[in-house]
Amino acid sequence: MNVVSLVPSWTETLINSGINLVGRTRFCIHPKDQIKSVPAIGGTKSVKWDKLKVEPDLVILDKEENTKQMAESCPYPYYATHIKTINDVPNELYVLADLLSSKVLYEKAYLWTELLKYKKQLSLDDLEQQGVLKWWKDSQIKKLNLIYLIWKDPYMSVGERTFIYSVFQHLGLKLYAFKDQDYPVIQLSEFSQKNSILLFSSEPFPFHNKKQEMLKLGYDCAWINGEVFSWFGDRSFNFLNSI
Repeated sequence: MNVVSLVPSWTETLINSGINLVGRTRFCIHPKDQIKSVPAIGGTKSVKWDKLKVEPDLVILDKEENTKQMAESCPYPYYATHIKTINDVPNELYVLADLLSSKVLYEKAYLWTELLKYKKQLSLDDLEQQGVLKWWKDSQIKKLNLIYLIWKDPYMSVGERTFIYSVFQHLGLKLYAFKDQDYPVIQLSEFSQKNSILLFSSEPFPFHNKKQEMLKLGYDCAWINGEVFSWFGDRSFNFLNSI
């Protein structure tokens, strides 16, 4: 079966599962040793179907990652997953396993189900030991607000109804709970430097290139690997399963 994946998380998972991909987005960068042979036909918000060299039997989309217009314009059979939290992953994997007749995806769905039965109780220092967090400024004083940042100008964080938030919950770490929006624009001035820690995600904004600028804000802060907290396929599973 020929498949197009317009969801970076699924692209990596499907390739690792032996599914034949004939199209992807330019943001589908994993697995690095195999992805270059799969044609890029656009991004996660727009697509050029005429770039496909092989007609797909199925196109994989996600309701959070892609736009409704992409689905409406799709000239091929498609399925749109809907991943809001880590609890949604097993069910969607079972659906994909059925659609693609994949025993490997069935196995991964089962492993996800088993993984989610056992929550963790970690600290930020535990994440540092795992290599997914690097302190930029740490006073070792307990702070009340843990704020995860995904964008700058304006600063944007994550709400409590997002996959990222649910991963932190699973690990026993509670992010500041933005209730009204999934990806709210925030004002850092609303959060006390004495009571807040900023986590600068490695994606989608390249905060790693802004370290000195971020340090001038005066908050305790750290760089964090955004891929393991937001890629809801193999990447997040491998991380969660390793700790």
